[in-house]
Amino acid sequence: MDTMIPTWVDGTLMPVGKLEAHLKGLRHKAISVFVICNGEVLIQQRAGGKYHTPNLWANTCCTHPAWGEDPKVCSVRRLKEELGITGLEPIWMENLEYRADVGGGMVEHEVVDLFVIHCDTHPALALNPDEVQAVRWVNLARLEAEIAKSPDAFTPWLRIYLRDHKASVFGPA
Repeated sequence: MDTMIPTWVDGTLMPVGKLEAHLKGLRHKAISVFVICNGEVLIQQRAGGKYHTPNLWANTCCTHPAWGEDPKVCSVRRLKEELGITGLEPIWMENLEYRADVGGGMVEHEVVDLFVIHCDTHPALALNPDEVQAVRWVNLARLEAEIAKSPDAFTPWLRIYLRDHKASVFGPA
């Protein structure tokens, strides 16, 4: 069954199927989380079975809140569901909006609640293979260099976050 996500249709927020929202490029709610530990960010490689942007590297976790779900509650839920991460407190940083072609005739037009978690030790991980095929810790300079060299290996939204919202994620330069 297609998950119902909060989507604006003719200016009214209403539940719409996630696939429909992406195929029509409808503006919808989302969350994104970045976990940072000792100057390195945890990034994930999306599972090969994802219906858009499979196998691409993305931020720690991102999703769409269910209809009526609080964004912070959603971020905690998805950290556990995708990566097995528990016990960390996401800090809300900003609300942002972007629109990006994600291939296959689909568009992410998202209004995102952006969360960051700073931790002193790497959290225990238990990857959900339906969501994530690999993870790695990388510092900002290396991540930016990799994106510059091979942008198509990374999701459009990760490239947008680093280009336009880097200070919210990593702090001022």
